[in-house]
Amino acid sequence: MERVIARSAAGFGVAFFLQSIGAIIDQAPNLSRVWLFVIVHALVASLLIAGVASIRGRALASSNALFPLVYLVALISWPFAVIDPEAAPSSSFWLYFLLTVATVMATLALPLLWATVYLFAMPVLYGIVRMTPAGGAVSFDLALLDSIYAILLGGFVTIVTTILRDAARTVDRAQSTALERYGHAVREHATEAERIQVDAIVHDSVLTTLLTAARAYTAESKALAATMAGNAIGFLRDAVAIGRDAEALVSGPALASRIAAAASKMSASIRIAAEDVRASSVPLTAAEALFSAAMQAVVNSLQHAGEDAARWISIRGDGSGAVAVEVGDSGPGFVLDDVPTERLGVRVSILERVTSAGGSAEIVSAPGEGTRVRLLWPDPRVASDVDGAPVADEPEEVAP
Repeated sequence: MERVIARSAAGFGVAFFLQSIGAIIDQAPNLSRVWLFVIVHALVASLLIAGVASIRGRALASSNALFPLVYLVALISWPFAVIDPEAAPSSSFWLYFLLTVATVMATLALPLLWATVYLFAMPVLYGIVRMTPAGGAVSFDLALLDSIYAILLGGFVTIVTTILRDAARTVDRAQSTALERYGHAVREHATEAERIQVDAIVHDSVLTTLLTAARAYTAESKALAATMAGNAIGFLRDAVAIGRDAEALVSGPALASRIAAAASKMSASIRIAAEDVRASSVPLTAAEALFSAAMQAVVNSLQHAGEDAARWISIRGDGSGAVAVEVGDSGPGFVLDDVPTERLGVRVSILERVTSAGGSAEIVSAPGEGTRVRLLWPDPRVASDVDGAPVADEPEEVAP
């Protein structure tokens, strides 16, 4: 706003100075050549300095203070520059055309109190000089009329400038408050996302591994416990990597390969398929959330679906960068509402983990109908990049 006002004042000053050129030429023979040369060039230079500063947006106050100062000097020295007071014109002196320019630039350069003082002082001083012989010896009424006109015009500009400044300050304060609140919300969200991540890691890496190891009586269950322990170490290592480079992107093929490699190490056979993932790329935090949630779904299936259940993982892209992951089995299924709230495997390790990373998670299961865990990124309710259609029941199998 300050820059806009300063540019307007500079353009306003140039226009009024051009208007005064005719009066300067007419009145120049009765003025000191030295005074005229110095004053005119000083006024032009101060206008140019104010114009350049308004374009660059720097030193606006100091650059706009030059013209009012030069104008004050010109107005005070004007009676001494007149060669023949008897030949002084009764019409307006050429400095009158620049009086409002000086008051406007004083408003930009000075505090409101001093700008108001300048606003009244300059027209009054001009009127006093006009009543002297060097100023044309005009009547009091004419000098008063010129002074009041200059005060009204300059006062209007001062009021408008003050209103615009106050409005800009109000907007700046509102913006600062909004940014502060937004930053606070972002920090709270980051804290909540970190809490969810920690809860999920604790569940996946510690509780689940310990429970599985405690129930490991067969060679297969012991092998599963060992695999889970190794994965837990990897989860912790990946969590540290995410903290260092959370803005990195993971390609769709890399995410699919990582899921396939981890699933291939499980104790049961899992059919893995990928489709149209080459065009997809996922932020590292989202990729980690999808991978961890998918692995937790696999672990849940291994623990609850039974050894004879068929299991599959499908990773699919839609050509626009989105990713859909489905982990399913043909096990006995369950009722999601019957899962106790203190069980973290579904609520934290799958649902909250993916949601906190900007995606969505859905668990579809019913007694006797198996279980499907569908993971989407980004959340289709926020961005329409994912078409929302479920992945195929029998996706085309590909090599991990």
